[in-house]
Amino acid sequence: MSRFLVNLLSPQRQTHVVDVGANPIDGDPPYKTLLSQGLCAVTGFEPQAQALAELNLRKGSNETYLPYAIGHGGPAELNVCRYSGWTSLLKPRVAALQVFPQFQSNATVESVVQLHTKRLDDVAELSPFDMLKIDVQGAEFDVFESGRERLKQAVVIQTEISFIALYEQQPTFGTIDQVLRSMGFVPHCFAQIKHWPIAPLTASHITSAGPQLNQLLEADMVYVKDFVQPVTMDNEQLKHLCLLMHHCYRSFDLSARCIDLLQQRGALPSDALQRYVDHLNAGS
Repeated sequence: MSRFLVNLLSPQRQTHVVDVGANPIDGDPPYKTLLSQGLCAVTGFEPQAQALAELNLRKGSNETYLPYAIGHGGPAELNVCRYSGWTSLLKPRVAALQVFPQFQSNATVESVVQLHTKRLDDVAELSPFDMLKIDVQGAEFDVFESGRERLKQAVVIQTEISFIALYEQQPTFGTIDQVLRSMGFVPHCFAQIKHWPIAPLTASHITSAGPQLNQLLEADMVYVKDFVQPVTMDNEQLKHLCLLMHHCYRSFDLSARCIDLLQQRGALPSDALQRYVDHLNAGS
């Protein structure tokens, strides 16, 4: 049943996902279902040697991992923290760590590695891709700016965003939102939202009947190519957007819009949308 949508859409090629900062520490990636069913290929980038080794140990036939740090395309410093999930091209922000002291130990910089970043547009090994997943601990802006040409083909971006800067010179949500909108992407959904207690209170101080911990800290946010102006997408882009929305986020309404647009363009049979709706109602 997992191949129903692929068979309905008949894309010209396999869906391609690029994962920048592919360190496998945060659970299953959103594209796991597609990957496990052989419905997508993944190209990942991870400059941390231990994390890269773990990715290569686990990888399947549709996965490729490269040791590059993606950024502005020049010399940089990788701040290796006690917890690899805090390692970044930016330095942890001392003032923020004083307000969120639970992070202080993990955010301790234990070494600094000199390296040369690669621009996403300049990676010779990279073929056109449909989705960018990015988790680079505050350095997202440089990745987006370095990939403006390649991102013209992409239809989905899942990025970590920060509402409070946890790193020095870190662009926060407003800046990231502006740059992605300038590339033709619009917000679609939150994959995850993180709230965090502000010092001096900690989670241990709060009972179920007590005050709420409301401070927005970070989120994983999904952006998609602007479906309100679908003329910006060709038929193949609509097909991959449909597949990604269905399998990664269960955004069946956006998948249905893609099918409807393809049907209007004569790229799918006239009963394609009804077949998709029937498929959903059958519990598949």
